[in-house]
Amino acid sequence: MTLDEIRATFIADLIAVAPDIDAESLRDNDHLQDDLGLDSMDFLNLVSALHKRLGLPIPEADYPRLATTAKAVAYLDQALAG
Repeated sequence: MTLDEIRATFIADLIAVAPDIDAESLRDNDHLQDDLGLDSMDFLNLVSALHKRLGLPIPEADYPRLATTAKAVAYLDQALAG
């Protein structure tokens, strides 16, 4: 997957679990919980959706690496490259 495809996948899953987030105004460094208001359950649903879609295990210790879109894209790119 390209970085653009990973970003699109991440945003699609993010919007699926938090439909009130406007994808058009989403900035790469917006913090999912602090800036966008995701609660812990939404965040876990996002992790689950990414795991299901990409087939990647995402250990709890790596959750901080998914805190923003930019961090998540970098993390997923590295994990997919593997």
